[in-house]
Amino acid sequence: MRSLSLLFITLLFMTSASAQHAAPAPTSDQSGKVNWMTWNEMVKAMESEPKPIFIDTYTAWCGWCKVMDRNTFSHPQIADYMNQNYYAVKMDAEMKDTITFRGHTFVNPNPTGKRSPHQLASSLLENRMSYPSFIFLNTDFVRLNILPGYKAPKDFEPYIHYYAEGVNQGVTFEEFKKEFAPAITQ
Repeated sequence: MRSLSLLFITLLFMTSASAQHAAPAPTSDQSGKVNWMTWNEMVKAMESEPKPIFIDTYTAWCGWCKVMDRNTFSHPQIADYMNQNYYAVKMDAEMKDTITFRGHTFVNPNPTGKRSPHQLASSLLENRMSYPSFIFLNTDFVRLNILPGYKAPKDFEPYIHYYAEGVNQGVTFEEFKKEFAPAITQ
């Protein structure tokens, strides 16, 4: 039954987006700050200007999530690149909000419970609830990868470049990384 549920959710993300009113794309107004969006803001923005999607799944109690925000997401080169090449979604994996996407409703099944994961976060993370975890989706909402754990800016940089550029070149991440010229060395 669990396999069937995961298959259903995967197929759900592979179907075409339902029509919604378009929202303007976020702009990079300040260097060093990622322009975080909600899930719903990202879905609306995708209607007018599709881009790869980056999702930061975090929790309020996660110490490494806070370190990631402070060290990596605040790095000017990381933030600027992400703002130019992704819709970046900040998703509390234990949120209480109801999200309707492509005709399906996702909820937190136990919103008053301690550390109860939201169904959308569970689906995106394939029920591997580890924080922080980062999800890369293409413009068709197909999951390309789940990247768990804290990453320093220099270690994170090749990933954001690969999923914005290299994944479409038909090369593996390892091949891409060998040729990648990092801008961040520390």
